[in-house]
Amino acid sequence: MNKGFLYLVSLVAASLMVLPAVAQDESKVTLSGNGYITAAPEGKAFIDDQRCELRNWNDAETVVSFYFRTEKSGKMNIALNAKGHSQIEVSLLGKKKKVRLDSDSIARIEVGTFKVKSPGYVKMDIRGVKINEGETFGNIESVAVGGNVAPVVCVSPEFSAHFGRRGPSVHLGYILPKEDVEWFYNEVTVPEEGDIPSSYYMACGFGQGYFGMQNNSPHERRVLFSVWSPYETDNASEIPDSLRVVLLKKGENVKVQDFGNEGSGGQSYMHYDWKAGERCRFLMGVRPDGNGNTVYTAYFFDNAKGKWSLVASFRRPEITTWYTGAHSFLENFNPVMGYINRKACYGNQWARTVDGKWVPVTKARFTCDATGHHKQRLDYSGGVEGDSFFLTMGGFFNDYLSSGTIFERAGNVTEAPEIDFSTLE
Repeated sequence: MNKGFLYLVSLVAASLMVLPAVAQDESKVTLSGNGYITAAPEGKAFIDDQRCELRNWNDAETVVSFYFRTEKSGKMNIALNAKGHSQIEVSLLGKKKKVRLDSDSIARIEVGTFKVKSPGYVKMDIRGVKINEGETFGNIESVAVGGNVAPVVCVSPEFSAHFGRRGPSVHLGYILPKEDVEWFYNEVTVPEEGDIPSSYYMACGFGQGYFGMQNNSPHERRVLFSVWSPYETDNASEIPDSLRVVLLKKGENVKVQDFGNEGSGGQSYMHYDWKAGERCRFLMGVRPDGNGNTVYTAYFFDNAKGKWSLVASFRRPEITTWYTGAHSFLENFNPVMGYINRKACYGNQWARTVDGKWVPVTKARFTCDATGHHKQRLDYSGGVEGDSFFLTMGGFFNDYLSSGTIFERAGNVTEAPEIDFSTLE
């Protein structure tokens, strides 16, 4: 055989040996945005989103959970980008593996290969096993997910960790009659399983604000009504006096304050121990005052007293409008609680026109916020259940619904709410 040919073959073979292997796609699932403390002694470990760091992780009862969604079945390779001097246990898809951390800086630690039988959300739990006295288990900066299931759906480092961990907010945009509308009536029922702290079950949204109820904590519930100022700022103290939302009247035991950080304006709320499974009734009015302003008035039905209670009435300057943009939404306002599912049912919607005619509202458009729209999280849905619309979000369930879907409810469309407006406070 020709020596030149053999030499050429040897060069090609040598060059092939040093060529780097083509790496498969791999997703980086960061602690900041995708990680939660799902079990821990109170006041112990917490996640610092700004530093993407797990703090005070020194108790073996603590469970750190990462969530991500696979769009394909197949083999999945898992590695941790972590630091520390400890032994930890990684659990997912029915398998457990113990891993040793032994680095003062973030290093890659291979965990193993797992089989994904069907697409959907994966929960990965990490527990501490052994540490030296006075030390912590370390920090899990991120999880590297590779194999033929990659890339996966997760909150990306470029997206807001705060909103990503909160989960996608979901909305119902109601289709009002063509006539001018002054009043909008809605009923909200929160099922036991959907009654979660840090939830806002907003019932009567309008073009310039919102009105609904909250589960603020295991010991506090509120009815909340807010109106935005026309002055664009997140700092209420910057609003000129001429553009402030002005309180006209408020109900008994209702607190009124300015709000900011999401636009700004006037806010009112009252403590009310509403119950899961109980129908809660809301009545919201919008009416121009004839002087270039608009008055917004909110009433909540007190089930214990059997009567409508005034929450507040505000005047907003530089706007002349009737009721527009009727909507409801469901959101979690605490990132720490974003791994828990929430649900609410919205039913028996009616609009009252300026000439006093009640019109049933039976259609609504389903939408989600930027977290869902940009596919950072896909645990959001809605629909019709019995006589009501429903919204659900969070909890990393698999069957999500496309934003923009139109729903139509059945239920009561003949018996309008019996409200004597002359008796309202």
